[in-house]
Amino acid sequence: MQTIPVATSSVGVSAVVAASAGKTAQTEVVAQQKHQVGHKITVKTDQLIAEISTVGADLRRLEFLQHHDAQDKSKSFVLLQEGKKHTYIAQTGLLGAGLPTHNSIFTAQANEFSLEDGKDFLEVRLLATEVTGAKISKIYVFHRGSYLVDVNYEIENNGTAPLSPSVYFQFLRDKIPPEGGSQFVPTYTGPAIFTEQEKFQKVDFSDIDKGKINYPQRADNGWVGMLQHYFVAAWLPKGKVQREFYTKQLENDLYAAGVILPVATIVPGQSAKVGVPLYAGPAQVSLDKIAPGLGLTVDYGWLTIIATPLFWLLSFLQGWVHNWGVAIILLTVLIKLAFFPLSAASYRSMGKMRVVAPKLEKIKQQYGDDRERLHKAMMELYKTEKINPLGGCLPVLIQIPVFISLYWAILASVELRYAPFFGWISDLSAADPYYVLPLIMGVSMVLQGKLNPTPPDPLQAKLMQIMPIVFSIVFFFFPAGLVLYSIVNNVLSIVQQWYITRGLEAEAKGVAKA
Repeated sequence: MQTIPVATSSVGVSAVVAASAGKTAQTEVVAQQKHQVGHKITVKTDQLIAEISTVGADLRRLEFLQHHDAQDKSKSFVLLQEGKKHTYIAQTGLLGAGLPTHNSIFTAQANEFSLEDGKDFLEVRLLATEVTGAKISKIYVFHRGSYLVDVNYEIENNGTAPLSPSVYFQFLRDKIPPEGGSQFVPTYTGPAIFTEQEKFQKVDFSDIDKGKINYPQRADNGWVGMLQHYFVAAWLPKGKVQREFYTKQLENDLYAAGVILPVATIVPGQSAKVGVPLYAGPAQVSLDKIAPGLGLTVDYGWLTIIATPLFWLLSFLQGWVHNWGVAIILLTVLIKLAFFPLSAASYRSMGKMRVVAPKLEKIKQQYGDDRERLHKAMMELYKTEKINPLGGCLPVLIQIPVFISLYWAILASVELRYAPFFGWISDLSAADPYYVLPLIMGVSMVLQGKLNPTPPDPLQAKLMQIMPIVFSIVFFFFPAGLVLYSIVNNVLSIVQQWYITRGLEAEAKGVAKA
């Protein structure tokens, strides 16, 4: 019996289905949406516990044994699930007259499967029932130490007429964000599509509601996935095979996102095998090794070009010290060293401003409310003392992109999820539960403010006094790892600024005595 591969012609997928069913592929898939409850088939490996339903042979539950639940650390994290509050499942099916969809009934040889010791993979085969003229099996292949699952169909034409099917692979999900997220720092939840031509594109649920299609619907490459904080599930078709991508809003506030592939015509007596790997696991930059662009599911925001090397360096340091908190401290020191010359110039400028503060006060008293003459006199003083009044702002502005990049690197990297530092800090990706670090950071800002010159504007001076309180409250909601970075950065800045200011004051006293 000869095996026929997936069709590789340039004919669109919709055309293949329309020829046999008189409908577009997307319409045909959506028309199959029904809710049925079947028997559960449990599969256990060293990484996963999966539940496959006999209805459609769909993957309806996927539990990760190496990752903790967002709310209860004693439980394993569950990505795919189906319940009253939340639905997120992986479905597949065939399009063509009489062929099984995700509503069809399948049978398996057992209700429980387990990866045996010494085995590298586990195959679970399900057979479609009530199919006339064909024998169709759906095969899952789970691999040891991997989040990749091969999902294949074997189609054997036992009838008298040729078969020209298409196969679809989709995710069915509601738009409820995952548990454990923060409303203050929300992350993206929803579909994403990647092609070599258009690259990585997110498809918001709101865009699906409005019928917006900003992604390529047809291509000969690419994948479709469903993203949420720290984790991703993606269908990854291989090779240069014509495919059709789709997203659709369904009933009961559900959304579908998938890909459709054509299968070459199967004449009587022949068989075809078609399959697509499913990745369902943590989102990591290294996923580019599995499929092009899959590493982009780690969302570092618009400063990816800075965040990526920062996280690489942070990972390198963590591999050396084996503690993400210590790695953040070392990274902060390295960043501070990189900006040392710029910071020194800034603190020197602020130190000079502090030294000439008495002269500025005299000028203010001399010119009173004459703001024009006051401003002119201040500029002359700055010119005489060789002071740049804006010199202290430049380093802060330059370091803002670094701060934002590190923020997204800590927030988006699954490696820091539940990463402990010491004591009460058991998760550097979450906020400090007792607000100790934000309060320490607030104190460090107050100490740093003592070293800065008092602004001549009373309103600005008042604002600078309030800033430590405001930042402390804001940082209550920030990841502990980012607050730790801010504390270390402030402490190093205080030491550097104190040393420079002390030298300038001593120099000024020497000049005054002379």
